[in-house]
Amino acid sequence: MSNYISMLENRRSIYALGNDLPISEEAVTDLIKAAVKASPSSFNSQTSRVVILMDDAHAKLWNIVENTLKPLTPAEAFPNTQEKLASFAAGKGTILFFEDTNVVKALQEQFALYAENFPIWSDQSTGIAQHAVWVALAEANIGASLQHYNPIIDAEVAATWDIPANWKLTAQMPFGSIKAPAAEKEFMNDAERFMVIK
Repeated sequence: MSNYISMLENRRSIYALGNDLPISEEAVTDLIKAAVKASPSSFNSQTSRVVILMDDAHAKLWNIVENTLKPLTPAEAFPNTQEKLASFAAGKGTILFFEDTNVVKALQEQFALYAENFPIWSDQSTGIAQHAVWVALAEANIGASLQHYNPIIDAEVAATWDIPANWKLTAQMPFGSIKAPAAEKEFMNDAERFMVIK
């Protein structure tokens, strides 16, 4: 099996995070930037935008999420929610993934024939960037998972960190040291998933 496939298999959702890292904060930041820059986008539009929250800013994000979810969650279920959020907050940082909607709108105007496809391609671009970063972190022995508390946290996140209005939040990726491995992963039968046609 190729090294690349092994790297893909090594990328797992890690929920038991710590706040120490095997590489420096600068190296992590450089790794994230490089992975996003190497990710393809339609028409090379480079619509992905990233905010990297570390330490206090990272903790503040998960406080925002908790405070936002509390009035929306049944009281009896909230302790489980708090426990889950605490596992994310225990990490070193969180990567906020955004898409620049101004770029998408400009492309829709420039290439009207494909206008309805550009939001779809934007979604694909952010997914590719997220996966690329996730694989790169896993290769560096840094645990991560992908979370989606947008859109309910969007307004407060934007206000807290002065996020441009045209940046649309698409995902949050808490990361840190790996305190426990991911659970065993099961795969569905290939016959139900793949077709080879000649």
